[in-house]
Amino acid sequence: MSGRCRRRRYLQQLWSILRVLSNRQMAGPPADPWGDFVNLVLFEKDELRQGRVRLSGRRAGHIRNVLRLEPGDTLRLGMINGRCGTGRILCLSGQEVELMVHLDREPPPRPLAELILALPRPIMLQRILKQATVMGVLRIHLVRAARVEKSFFHSPVLQPEKIRSLLIEGLEQAMDTRLPRVVIHHRFKPFVEDVVPALGGRRLLAHPGAGAGLADAFARRDGDGRVLLAVGPEGGWSDYEVDRFREQGFAPFSMGPRILHVDTAVVALLAQVRLLYDLEKR
Repeated sequence: MSGRCRRRRYLQQLWSILRVLSNRQMAGPPADPWGDFVNLVLFEKDELRQGRVRLSGRRAGHIRNVLRLEPGDTLRLGMINGRCGTGRILCLSGQEVELMVHLDREPPPRPLAELILALPRPIMLQRILKQATVMGVLRIHLVRAARVEKSFFHSPVLQPEKIRSLLIEGLEQAMDTRLPRVVIHHRFKPFVEDVVPALGGRRLLAHPGAGAGLADAFARRDGDGRVLLAVGPEGGWSDYEVDRFREQGFAPFSMGPRILHVDTAVVALLAQVRLLYDLEKR
């Protein structure tokens, strides 16, 4: 084999290896079949029978294979939309875990923020639903905007069961039990004219190019302690949409010259709103 052929073969093999490594990096680490580590195991009200609950599937697998608990051990439990407490493992049988439940604590205070979100891409929506729940939101309005693709509204992510599972994952992380409510609005005009007027809170509109920053917009004392935060597509709201929000008392603000992905912007804004609220209460 000539030197040129050997170099060509070497380069082809090297290119193949780089492609494999690149694909692995893009795919991320192998998925954990039991999901992420959870701080609070949740159960439904109708699962509680005579002070006991029997868990199976993902939750039982998590207790067995991630927490590695045994009969007699205790863990944090919460009833969805109910109280928090602990559970003592009574037995591990087959694929089930039976626990004695003691709920003695109220969940954290209700979140102050309500989120209006121009419906993002499905893969991004999944991250936002979970992370917004972790940060704490009372309700999420998913809205049709001019720069939202129609196909997004046909995504399986919008199925009630999928939405609920993502919200529960967020609650498990945040150690909360109160499920946010998710409302889907297929038309912008009826939403902004008929729904928004009934919503309370300081009205904040995230929009690239707005002159004010979040701190200035937040300083407007025209709310009742709550916050109504509207976040648009990465390209921003249309001029028509901005005008309609302004008519409803929203204060536009910018996050600066950098354009963030929507999921990053939502988490950053909810964290900043919480900080501004805490500083104001001092």
